[in-house]
Amino acid sequence: MEISPFPFLNQEEISHLYSLFQDIDSNTLATNSNAHLKRRRMDGEEDESGWKKIKSSKNNSVMSDILSSLILLDEEEKQEYQQWAIESQLDKAALDWNHKQKVVAMNDYRSDLEAHFSDLDEMDLTRTKRARRAASEVATAAVVTETALASSESGGPGGGGSGQQQQHRRLWVKDRSKDWWDKCNHPDFPDEEFRKAFRMSKATFDLICMELDSAVTKKNTMLRDAIPVRQRIAVCIWRLATGEPLRLVSKRFGLGISTCHKLVLEVCSAIKNVLMQKFVQWPDEEKMKMIKGEFESISGVPNVGGSVYTTHVPIIAPKVNVSAYYNRRHTERHQKTSYSMTVQGVVDPKGVFTDVCIGYPGSMPDDKVLEESALFKRASRGDLKNVWLVGNSGLPLMDWVLVPYTHQNLTWTQHTFNEKIGEIQRVSKEAFARLKGRWSCLQKRTEVKLQDLPAVLGACCVLHNICEMRNEEMGPELKFDLFDDVMIPENSLRSASAIQARDHIAHNLLHHGLGGTSSI
Repeated sequence: MEISPFPFLNQEEISHLYSLFQDIDSNTLATNSNAHLKRRRMDGEEDESGWKKIKSSKNNSVMSDILSSLILLDEEEKQEYQQWAIESQLDKAALDWNHKQKVVAMNDYRSDLEAHFSDLDEMDLTRTKRARRAASEVATAAVVTETALASSESGGPGGGGSGQQQQHRRLWVKDRSKDWWDKCNHPDFPDEEFRKAFRMSKATFDLICMELDSAVTKKNTMLRDAIPVRQRIAVCIWRLATGEPLRLVSKRFGLGISTCHKLVLEVCSAIKNVLMQKFVQWPDEEKMKMIKGEFESISGVPNVGGSVYTTHVPIIAPKVNVSAYYNRRHTERHQKTSYSMTVQGVVDPKGVFTDVCIGYPGSMPDDKVLEESALFKRASRGDLKNVWLVGNSGLPLMDWVLVPYTHQNLTWTQHTFNEKIGEIQRVSKEAFARLKGRWSCLQKRTEVKLQDLPAVLGACCVLHNICEMRNEEMGPELKFDLFDDVMIPENSLRSASAIQARDHIAHNLLHHGLGGTSSI
């Protein structure tokens, strides 16, 4: 509610008030003059001139008192209004401060609540594991006791107790058919059929089993025999290759759904921890020299040490920090709310990953993912001197990152340069298309939790490298059309020396006969 200031008197109202006071004073003076004349007649002390002086002085004093009072009232009203305005500003500031404090308190409360629920989930998971472990121990003790009783009743361990033991074991272990896997694991199974199922040949599969044998082997228990290493790895690779739900994986391999899920995560973690450092390596000087030569033979651009590309893997909306994984570009394209996780990779001319960065949320643009990667830290240390990494227009031009021209009205020189850069960029884009085509689990939202997904993505990259190094072919049915929207960064030119170097390369491509004739 607004409060208007005190309405001060204008000149006309003051004149009217002045005339009114004059009338009142004249009446009063008339009465006083009559009384004064009577006193004059009685006393005879004052004359007519003295009376006029007294009358004039009295009128002036009365009017001055009235005007002084009005001026004082006006001043008091002004001071009160100013005081009210100051108090209103202070009250408003206090209300704003209280509102900000409440917002901060509510945000803190929300964070504490999310942390509390996360702790509760971990406690529930721990409690469930303890309960299962206790139940397993009780079951083991019960089986041992009943086995001992059966043996004693039959007169020895070689009597009829073995059949009874098998009968008790059936109570705890559900029989499932393993015919499909037994057929695939047979030496006479055709290699072409094995390749269709597992996206690799038997020889490559045997190599992976040999490399992971010590990391995934489990010991037998009293309740059941451990799942063989080959079957464990086969469950994981078939799940990654087909992207089928766990219930179908369970039917294929004759295992429980939870067991299959556990095997997939264990084998993916082993692949990432054991094989990544062996099969995903940044090239040494000798290897880098070969890579530069191959890229230069492809495009004519010198000192290119790799092609960079960033793709998105769809995920289910996470429970925590959901806005960070929201993919606005895919949502607008598919008209369906999409969430994703990024995978950035550097590939050599054969499409083999030499560096990968996995796990950043889908809302981050490509240039921000690059800045947060270990590749950026390696370049900041000066490890990428005299090496260009070629990216698309979603990355900025830097001393070690070479990108195409993005402004309009390109010259012939710039157009030729963009074509050659596109040939190098096509190498990494096709490599990511083969990655997603070979491992179909990357094409759709998976059942894997957000915290476990980086291990799965890392395992896919390692398996991709193994297949590419061993020249594993992909059928046309596995072809995947890769699409990722490119966002031009706000600061796309970050190095003056890189601008000059790019212009020099573009000039050489066109004027030294390296640009070909496609742009002419």
